[in-house]
Amino acid sequence: MIHPTRTNLLLLKDKVLSINNSIEILTARRQALIMELMKSSTPYLESRKKLGILYGEAITRLAVAQAMSGGERVQALALTAQRDLRVAVSAKSVWGLPYKEIAPNESAVRSVTGRGYDYRFTTPALEEAAFRFENIVDDVLALAAYENKIQRLGREIKKTTRRMRVLEEKILPQVRRQIKSIAGHIAERERETHYRLKEFKKAQSRDQEEMKSA
Repeated sequence: MIHPTRTNLLLLKDKVLSINNSIEILTARRQALIMELMKSSTPYLESRKKLGILYGEAITRLAVAQAMSGGERVQALALTAQRDLRVAVSAKSVWGLPYKEIAPNESAVRSVTGRGYDYRFTTPALEEAAFRFENIVDDVLALAAYENKIQRLGREIKKTTRRMRVLEEKILPQVRRQIKSIAGHIAERERETHYRLKEFKKAQSRDQEEMKSA
């Protein structure tokens, strides 16, 4: 229990103002983070939808290529065409929230002459499949760039919301109860002081009357 003094009462009232300011700041930050999340989620969801369509097309072309050239032939060409694809990871920040952004150093899509095998011995279906799977790699890397940012934003929004609720539902009501309690104690003391002063004046007046009568 805080000692019920006027100084502590003023300190608690200042604390209420500080808590309200903190809630306002957290509310503004939360709204800004939500806006950023929505802005990032739109292209992310569109990219996922595009990726699903592209994957279906690639699987269809691959099935046709395997039927025409044989699975072993397609697998051998795939091993010949494989390569390392380097990506750059950079540190970014949004509203003071750090996150990692992934960007490929080059596109995964290559020309028919850039895959390391003689395209004259392949089929149009296989080349179409290769082209679509390379596009899928580009789209997956684009999704990865959004995904880390979206995950960080989502976690930060939850964290900010929890802090707001603690302030609004626990700390602020507790401080207000303390203010109410201290204000009650001070008012009670003032009433007692007023009563004692009133009684003292009455006694003083009686003493003066008795002295006059004597």
